[in-house]
Amino acid sequence: MRRPIRFLISSLLVLVIFIPKQGTAQLMRAKELFSKVDSLRGQLTPLRTCYDIQYYHLDVRVDIENKYISGSNLFKFQAAASFNRLQFDLFDNLNVDRIEYRGQSLPFQRAHNAVFLDFPQYIEKGKIDSFTVHYSGHPLQATRAPWDGGFDWKKDTNGRPFVATACQGLGASVWWPNKDHQSDEVDSMLISISVPKGLINVSNGRLIGTEDLNNGYQKFHWKVENPINNYNVALNIGDYIHFKENYQGEEGSLDLDYYILRENNQKKKKDHLKKNVQETLEAFEHWFGPYPFYKDGYKIVETAHLGMEHQSAIAYGNRYQNGYLGHDASNTGWGNKWDFIVIHESGHEWFGNSITAKDIADMWIHESFTNYSEALFIDYFYGKKASQDYVHGNRSGILNDSPLQGPYHVNKEGSGDMYLKGGVLHNMLRTILEDDEKWRSILRGLNKKFYHSGVDYFEIVEFISDESGFNLRPLFAQYVQSTAIPTLEIRTAEDGSLQGRWISDIPNFQMPVHLGTKGQKKVRIELNDKFAKIEIPDLQKDNLEIDTYNYYIGTLIQ
Repeated sequence: MRRPIRFLISSLLVLVIFIPKQGTAQLMRAKELFSKVDSLRGQLTPLRTCYDIQYYHLDVRVDIENKYISGSNLFKFQAAASFNRLQFDLFDNLNVDRIEYRGQSLPFQRAHNAVFLDFPQYIEKGKIDSFTVHYSGHPLQATRAPWDGGFDWKKDTNGRPFVATACQGLGASVWWPNKDHQSDEVDSMLISISVPKGLINVSNGRLIGTEDLNNGYQKFHWKVENPINNYNVALNIGDYIHFKENYQGEEGSLDLDYYILRENNQKKKKDHLKKNVQETLEAFEHWFGPYPFYKDGYKIVETAHLGMEHQSAIAYGNRYQNGYLGHDASNTGWGNKWDFIVIHESGHEWFGNSITAKDIADMWIHESFTNYSEALFIDYFYGKKASQDYVHGNRSGILNDSPLQGPYHVNKEGSGDMYLKGGVLHNMLRTILEDDEKWRSILRGLNKKFYHSGVDYFEIVEFISDESGFNLRPLFAQYVQSTAIPTLEIRTAEDGSLQGRWISDIPNFQMPVHLGTKGQKKVRIELNDKFAKIEIPDLQKDNLEIDTYNYYIGTLIQ
């Protein structure tokens, strides 16, 4: 959720654009750093693919006064190939104190944020084994969470500590050691966080126990039963009060837990959260299928930062109001009828947390569907026309600055247009189908086929194309892998009829489009990059109407 609305995206883009212009040397250094650091994070070398993560036990003590952390992480893995050397990840400002393996310390080397570990003998393919990394240090401090990553050290209005982590994009290794790549989600994990007594830590999964330690700290143990990607692992520390309820969903009773600051323990605020959460789950189970993490429950955890899709423990900082901090980016009014953070971040439980892009280059999968989930929430409660109005209103924030898809293997996501342009793309797909139940079955089918799985561009495109019955591959290539939008060119033929074709960056481009005579129901016409007659009786240029409300295209009428 790091860039949910366009005006904040634009401010970040300005920052990115103008800093390098201070000098060529700085730009060159940035490029060099990208190749050395981000390739270590983004590339799946044999040192990373040789082992498959099965289980983590993350055990961390948080010294809030000194902004210092110390602890360990147990890596339990299965050897995917025989090896005696592997890579894991931890930001280089944090110390690797020792690495423990079968009662002995192992040698290791560091290169930027990567750690290379050598074993005393080969670990044979198929074998289950483990090692523990002990580490400590002052983690990076987020200055504008969640748009930058690290620890968010804040205090509530009563002066009590109010601390959280957020690390999407930057990487989970900013605060704990792990194999920091989205392609390998740990199957389950235990998160044990020690905090000063009198405070509560809330992490992912279910609370299975607490320990009173003898050093003024209390340890909270959270068990995650479902696969989880690294950037979703979170800690949240505060003077929380806890209340709960249940949701009767497609797979039975789902536990809903709320952790809010003591200062916000008011019925009005509680009712606001409960209403939005219940309505969200109702709408999204209708469109996408069962909530993907019944075993781990569903939580809302109040944070000082705006929000993040931390799996089964959604970070919430929208101040108990509708819209996005009271703002409707679509300027249609529909965005002010619901709490943006509850709806958007909950949408990520299906797209991002259950269906996870294997490479951050395909983060558009997470954000495009989740942006579109906002429109589907509106559709469920206010109707299809309202949802289309919302999507159309969001167009004003689209920049068409670069493709939605980033480059593979270098830890680089695509354009921030993945949010709004991505939502427009899915509304177009629904319009092309002319069958809302079929569209719903495709969305539910995606969540069934790729349940708790990693995916890439090709798997998503192939599935939607096959299930829809249309060749949508050129459309996805245009809207996801290219920058511009296609132009529909219309001309009058010698016999007076109208002909149409697409002008596009994509070779052999084809895409259906709805058009017709003004005042009449529009007809779906399939066109490609060669002029073809539009078979609609009495259609002329002066009565031609193209559905540019739902199709995000250019037009050229000759």
